[in-house]
Amino acid sequence: METLLGWITTHQQIIYIVILMGFVGIEVIGRVPSVLHTPLMSGANAIHGVVIIGAIIVMGNAEPGNYLALALGFLAVILGTLNVVGGFVVTDRMLEMFKGKGNKKSTH
Repeated sequence: METLLGWITTHQQIIYIVILMGFVGIEVIGRVPSVLHTPLMSGANAIHGVVIIGAIIVMGNAEPGNYLALALGFLAVILGTLNVVGGFVVTDRMLEMFKGKGNKKSTH
C-alpha cells in the first residue's frame, strides 16, 4: 500500500493532467455535431497507421525468444490494420450518403 501511495505522490501532476485531459476530451467530443462525428472518427482511425509502424518496429527489434513482444506486436499490427481499414470504409459509406440520387450507378 505504501508503494502505491508513493507512486501516486511521485506522479501526482501527471495524474491531474490525465484527469483534466479526460474532462476536456469529453467536452470537445460532446460539442461536435453529429454530422461531423463520423468523418472525424474515421480520420482518427486512419491515424492508427502510426500504431502499425510502431508495432512492426517493436517486432523487428524483439529478441527471437521474446514471444510476448512478438505476440503483442502481431496483435497490434492486426488490430491497427482493422482500425485503419474500418475508418476508410466508414468514410466511404458516409460519402455515399451525400451523393445525389442521379449520381448513383444503375444495377440493371
